[in-house]
Amino acid sequence: MLKLTRKNFLLLFTLASLSILNGCQVVSVKQQAFNVTISNERDSILTRDKLSEASLNVLSMTGREAKVCTNDPTSCLSDIEQIPQIPNEQFFSTASELYLAKAMSLEKSSNCKSKIKEDTALSSKQQEKLNAQNQCIQQEMHMLDRSIRYSYAYLFKTERHPDQRIFDNRQVQVRDFYNQAIAKLIMLSSTQKPANTANSGFKIADSQYIIDLSRFPQLKNQKIEDFISSYNLNFSGLRSINRRDGFGSEFVTVLSKPKMSEENKYILDPLRYQFKDSINPNIHSPQYLATTISIESDANTSIKALLSNAPLYIKVTDPYQFDQIQIEGKAYPLATNFSAPYGLWLANTNLGKTAYLSLIDRDQQLTMPHLYMLEPYNPNKKIIVLVHGLASSPEAWIRLTNDIMGDAVLREHYQVWQVFYSTNMPMLESRYQIYAIIKQAFSQLDSHTPAAQNAVLIGHSMGGVISRLLVSNADISKQAFKVFKQRQLEKSQNLPFIADRLNMRSINNFDRAIFIASPHRGTAYADLWFTRVARKIVRLPGAFLGAVADSLQGDMNPKDFVKQIDNGLIQNGPSDLSYKSKFMELTQGIMPKANIPYHSVMGNMTQSTDPKIMTDGIVPYESAHLRGAISEKVVHGGHSIQETPEAVLELRRILRQHLIEHNLYQVKKP
Repeated sequence: MLKLTRKNFLLLFTLASLSILNGCQVVSVKQQAFNVTISNERDSILTRDKLSEASLNVLSMTGREAKVCTNDPTSCLSDIEQIPQIPNEQFFSTASELYLAKAMSLEKSSNCKSKIKEDTALSSKQQEKLNAQNQCIQQEMHMLDRSIRYSYAYLFKTERHPDQRIFDNRQVQVRDFYNQAIAKLIMLSSTQKPANTANSGFKIADSQYIIDLSRFPQLKNQKIEDFISSYNLNFSGLRSINRRDGFGSEFVTVLSKPKMSEENKYILDPLRYQFKDSINPNIHSPQYLATTISIESDANTSIKALLSNAPLYIKVTDPYQFDQIQIEGKAYPLATNFSAPYGLWLANTNLGKTAYLSLIDRDQQLTMPHLYMLEPYNPNKKIIVLVHGLASSPEAWIRLTNDIMGDAVLREHYQVWQVFYSTNMPMLESRYQIYAIIKQAFSQLDSHTPAAQNAVLIGHSMGGVISRLLVSNADISKQAFKVFKQRQLEKSQNLPFIADRLNMRSINNFDRAIFIASPHRGTAYADLWFTRVARKIVRLPGAFLGAVADSLQGDMNPKDFVKQIDNGLIQNGPSDLSYKSKFMELTQGIMPKANIPYHSVMGNMTQSTDPKIMTDGIVPYESAHLRGAISEKVVHGGHSIQETPEAVLELRRILRQHLIEHNLYQVKKP
């Protein structure tokens, strides 16, 4: 038997150790979840608190630690640049991510997050914090500048062009680095200076940034309140976000809201009223504009100059006017977010609340109707005018408007105007005031341009009834004055502001109309007990009553005036919707003028196809039906049928048909 001496023990231990070492595998394999694989390939500093695998691979080849490089990217990259085995594409893309990572860490730091603002009354400690904050922000902007330069170099200054890397995950990542760096830089630069006219640039250390508005001339000399990146905007209430993929960083340009040039009063005769500068201040150009921003160098700029301090150009583009962008002599699709400006406008104006408060005469913001243009005016695009219904607002058209923005054909050929009016007004009055503001809006256009011709009018519910009267010719003066029994009013029937309301003329810019769930013959719903109670709460606007009383009776008290003349003709909007109302008696037989095609879309929440039974719960089919309609679509659903996918698809079909009939669009045959 072998004696286990110290020498033998050491020999056995060594053999066992060698045996174990020889039996260990250096490489092993196993299946991993597909989402882990995708995450490893595509995640970056933008989606996790860690560099992308591609950047980590470059650092591993050089023995550099990720933490050290993200803390001091300039020093790290200076060392990496000396290694000839690393191609430019890998180096530039890694540099872009490292600089962006450093900028993001600065953004989260306490110095950059400080809330102190410049003020003459700062204490020495506050001044010290402010100086640290400014220094931090300047450093962050410098890191973003570096990231933009290196990502641009990767995309456009290497041997391979972007279209040769079309399937590379790395190109998608670097494009995101570029876009996010631009978004952060532009938003930071706007906080470092007061509101400007968008004609000036700025400097970051020795780097000059020059603003180029040649592709968005409407912004020249405009007072810009803000540039808001749309990447991180999350809208509730928009069922879909309509984007166009491509190159460039997506923004919303916010213009300063102009001051109202007229006092908030009721104007009985807006067609003859002398507005300041001859422009109705209630016709609003868009305040929120879809914008795409790219940052580029001159085409002949060398890589060395680009990566140092060559001037860079902030190119601001109108995505409604352009769908491509030229960079380094080649054309690329232009990215944009069409829904973001619309969403911001709706979110910041709170139209629904205004509509409700104005209905009970508790809000004076809606004394007169307003007309909102949703994109910069384009003389070559047809106009769609939308008129909402009772107790509603432009929010009623969210689904349709957003779908028009998302439909490339409709977006290319149409621009949307939305009317916002107080629905507590007598419907004859609403019809006249809406007529006036639409007429004034069209009168600002060159009558020979495509935009001034062949417009489409779309109305829902009460707005549909009003829309029918906007494309009709009818004089109801004789019938209307039979209602009045006071001699004083009979003497006033020839006053222009009264005659204009009773002698209706169509708006000739329209040559198609669509009526949605419209009670053309009224509805019994307006006479149910709970709606009668609501009708008593709804008030005629005091500003309107005062203006009428002043015009007719001098110093007569508006309340006394109402008591004298309320024989069923002058009453609030909800009461006019009753099938028993004098308004319906006077107007239900008025049809659109002979040469205008019109369409009906209505809801049916019953299972019946009997016209006498079908209803959307508020408007019966027999009231919404109009003889002579080019098409009639009955969609299963309630009164807010314009929000349903089926109704929106029908509206899109009609709008395309309108383009076909005017030779603006051809259906492609398969």
